[in-house]
Order: sequence, then structure tokens, then C-alpha cells
Amino acid sequence: MLNILKEQIKDKNVLILGYGREGHSTLHRVLEVGGFSSVTVADKNQVQLPAPAKALCGEHYMDTLDDYDLVFKSPGVVLSKDPEQYNCRFTSQMEVFFEAYRDRIIGITGTKGKSTTTTLLYHILKKSGLDTVLSGNIGIPAFDILEEIHPDTQLVCELSCHQLEYIHVSPHIGVLLNIHEEHLDHYGTMEKYIHTKQQIYLHQLPQDLLFCGMDVTPADGTCRSRIFTVSDQNFDADVLLGGTKIHFDGHSYQIPSDRIPLLGHHNHIDIAFVYAICRTLGLNDTQIENGLISYEPLPHRLRLVGEKNSIRFYDDSISTICDTTIQALKSVSSVGSVLIGGMDRGIDYQDLISYLSIDPVPHIILMAATGKRIYEEIHASYPDFHQPERLHLVDTLEEAVAFAKEVTPAGYACVLSPAAASYGIFKNFEERGDVFTKLALEK
Repeated sequence: MLNILKEQIKDKNVLILGYGREGHSTLHRVLEVGGFSSVTVADKNQVQLPAPAKALCGEHYMDTLDDYDLVFKSPGVVLSKDPEQYNCRFTSQMEVFFEAYRDRIIGITGTKGKSTTTTLLYHILKKSGLDTVLSGNIGIPAFDILEEIHPDTQLVCELSCHQLEYIHVSPHIGVLLNIHEEHLDHYGTMEKYIHTKQQIYLHQLPQDLLFCGMDVTPADGTCRSRIFTVSDQNFDADVLLGGTKIHFDGHSYQIPSDRIPLLGHHNHIDIAFVYAICRTLGLNDTQIENGLISYEPLPHRLRLVGEKNSIRFYDDSISTICDTTIQALKSVSSVGSVLIGGMDRGIDYQDLISYLSIDPVPHIILMAATGKRIYEEIHASYPDFHQPERLHLVDTLEEAVAFAKEVTPAGYACVLSPAAASYGIFKNFEERGDVFTKLALEK
């Protein structure tokens, strides 16, 4: 792979746009291979760089992109115009990685479930004895794992929309779990967001495979690979989840739901994807089940974090859309209170409001910008909302947890499932979940 990188940057004025975790990783490899004319790092914050890299920092760090031949754009950096309107060429760490290793990559994306699906698949493959390496949006830059890759290594990559945004290569095995309304503050329209997610298969070849949710199946003529559809409702799907039983390729498998740590039907759908991929790769049911049972769920994903004063506290801080909060309420037994709200990115909360109207949860604690919006929408537009006195409006997570401790009945659960982003209030969803756990379990 380093040869590909060296050829691409040879005699070029290179810019690394964004100096987060991936930007650090990219600079390290660019300096390692050398051969460039110059290398510059552009970031809004001040950065310290090893020689001969130069820094371009401050509010106007993106004003001179056309002064460079090749720009490595880090995920999440938002361009002010379409890439075609610049004179420079944009690439990314993930695109170079795909060019080198696409034939052995399983790339997983989706609005929700991608981290669980990615880590579960990795765990099962690894436990089954396959040489497997994990990277991508899971927090491991692809350039950081190069020394771990051998001729038979299987690469499992979690891919965010930002990592897929400008790539022109798709993985040998693509996985598109679902697409929900999300990131509209970044993309502006659902159409642009959907197109970005579709990059997972748009550049696949006829010998490639795509596992996708039935409702995000590619339109005719847009995908050249072999498609396996996954559904829990449509009997025409290639992979069908019926209750807790998976049907695939003439074979049925019963998910051992009482022996696995993943709660909820939404996780069973992720398991159905993983099961079909593993069977396609040649694993048997025993290998898959051993991995399922020994898998440890990721933090902040509908995880029981503890019990205090006979109240069970669940951290589902990863929830940023309506559907995940609905699934959380369906998955946890005896919910006494749910904490909803965060940064307002303009998504439609009608589905969540409709569900809350019929769900028996006795206390709906709404917080921050979206909590206030939901509260006002219910009172203004939903006169038939069941028992509106269940709604409680607070400003902060601290107030929400304190109130939940007061009103949640003993023996019931308190669930943090915000259906909103954490930004502007917390550094990320992880910090939000950590703060919730601390507040929930403190004296």
C-alpha cells in the first residue's frame, strides 16, 4: 500500500485537511514514504508538526485549497462547495486504503447499527481463527494497521458517511444496514445523504457482494455486484429474520437470545447480517454461536450500567434518531422513565411522538433543544397525546437524571435514549453517556 501512496504524492504539493486522529495517521505515512514536493497540515486549531511539514491554522485554514495538488480530506471536514469546483484533487486515507486492499475488505455502513455489526463480525471471525483486522470509523485509522496486514488477512472496516463521501472505490463485500434521517445539518437534503451512503456499492464489480436492508436495495442498474437482501418483514428477502430465527440459503438458525448480551430486535437484525456474511465466508453455526455468546457489547448502546435505589439505568447515548429510541423502549422491560433531547439538527420527530403517545412509559423527560421542540410540538399539534402530564421539560442532563431518580418507580428502568446529537452540549455521545452513568450511580 505504501507504494500506492508514494506514487500518488510523488512531486506533489500535499495538503492534509484536518488534524484529528486520521490526520495524524495520514501525516505519519506521508512523511514515511516521502517523495512529495511539500506537505502541509491545515486545521482550525493550532498544531505542532514534525519537520518538514508546515502548518496552516486558524479560521481561514480552508481558504487556499487550490494552492495544492492533492488534498487528503479528513472525515467530518465540511467543504464550502462541491469538490468539482476546486482545482485541487481530493482523496482520503480510506480511498488509498481501498485501492490497495479492496479485494479483502468487508466495509460496513448504515445510519445505525454499524459499530455493533462491525465489532460483532470482527469478533466472530477472530474467535473462529481467521486472521482479521479491524479499522475505520470505530476509532482505528486504516493507515495505523498496515503492519498487521498479511497475505491472508481479512479486513473489517466500519465506514461513516464522511469516510464514504468522496471515495471512488468500493469494498469487495459491502454492507448497507439501513438509512434513516440523519446528518441533515451537514448534507442539507436526504438525497445527498443517501447518495453518500450508496458509495458503499456504486463502485463495486460483478464479482463483489452487497448485503443490504430490503428497504435500501439498490435501484436497477446502479449496482453490479451480487445482492443479498435482509429483512424482518419481507418474505422475499435473501436473509429473513422471523422472530429470533434467521433463514438464509436454505438453512435456519435460532439466535440464542437468552445467552447473548445484545438486547432488542434491532440487534437481532444486525446479527442476521453478521450471520449471513459469516456463512458466506464458510463459518459454521457453532463458530458463529461461540462468537455471539462471548461478544461484549460496546458502551453507550442500550447497556445496563448499574442499579441504584432499585432503579435500573440504561445508557443508550448512541441514539441520535427516532427509531433507535423507539427500539430502546421496546427492548427494555418495565421502563419507568426515558430521557430524550439534545442538539437540534432539524430531523422530523413525528414517528417518535406517535410512539410515545401509545407507549406506557410513565415519565417522558425532555431536555435541551430537541426536548423543548418535542414538548412544544406535542402540546401544539397532538391534542390526543395520551396523558400529556407524563411529559416533563428540563434544561440539562443533570436535571433530567435528578428528576428521573425522583419519579421512576422502584423496580423499573430509567433509559437515556436521546434521539438527538450531543454536540454543542457534550464533546460527543461517549461523554454524554459517561456523564449520565456518573450521575445515575452517584449518591
